Amino acid sequence: MLLRNLTAQDLAQVVLLNDAAHPAVPITSIEEMAELVRVAGFASVAVDGPDESTVRGFVIGMRPGADYPSENFRFFEGRGTDFLYVDRIVVGEAARGAGIGRMLYDAVFALARAEGRAEVTCEVNVLPPNPESLAFHARLGFERVGEQDTKGGSVRVALLAAAL
Repeated sequence: MLLRNLTAQDLAQVVLLNDAAHPAVPITSIEEMAELVRVAGFASVAVDGPDESTVRGFVIGMRPGADYPSENFRFFEGRGTDFLYVDRIVVGEAARGAGIGRMLYDAVFALARAEGRAEVTCEVNVLPPNPESLAFHARLGFERVGEQDTKGGSVRVALLAAAL
């Protein structure tokens, strides 16, 4: 398994993985995903296969000050801490349990440390429930720092932070 920067050639596979993970992440068109990657502070894919082009998982995130209208990102901006925000992390169902999620987060934590950040932040759905993701994030050291309703009250998220 190799971790590398997400490229335009990866977008179709990333969208398929993303949409298969719904409702844990929102359904996203290829155009919306391209825009998300454009404004992202970092975006990586875990790949394998004979030519290392089969995307098994991905992570997309932001640095403080990004021009990103997400209400969850704005929550973390409002806390006044220096953070890296994970907007989306997805591992394909066939690759779950192979350590890809941990590998993606290890890269995010390494980037945060290299930049001298105080924490890594993210959110996980509590409505609709996503107990597997909450347990995974707890194992990585994330703690709940808040909750909020999003998407007009149709989704409730736990806002999580892991101190470095």
